[in-house]
Amino acid sequence: MTGPVTGPAPAARGPQPGERPVVLTFGTFDLFHIGHLRIIERAASLGRLVVGVSSDELNRRKKGRYPIYSQDERMAIVASLACVEGVFLEEALERKREYLLRHGADMLVMGDDWQGRFDEFSDICRVLYLPRTPDVSTTSLIETIRALSHRP
Repeated sequence: MTGPVTGPAPAARGPQPGERPVVLTFGTFDLFHIGHLRIIERAASLGRLVVGVSSDELNRRKKGRYPIYSQDERMAIVASLACVEGVFLEEALERKREYLLRHGADMLVMGDDWQGRFDEFSDICRVLYLPRTPDVSTTSLIETIRALSHRP
């Protein structure tokens, strides 16, 4: 399944015998880079991966700036990955529980820079924090591009 995931919120039930668990992860995925790919691939290795892509407005509120690529472009990039079964727009951090329940998540996977931040959801799914790819971040890429563009 590609594109936005829609439909009624399934009850949290856990995977049935022979069924792969539903894994959710969230991110901005701006200036898509190897760190994004690695965490998505690792999350997908754990089950059927559904990805919440942060809206442009959520990013402005969270980081004080809009992403380089629009939410539609970022959703299309993430949805194009073979290991991603679905994408949806994350509009508010405060709605994570709703998203997890709506998509029937058995597991929430996040980078370890969020360690402990989502433990409150362990009552409805397993919460796993994976190590980030060292020395790779969108913020550092943007800073490098800015520095290079200002060279004489």
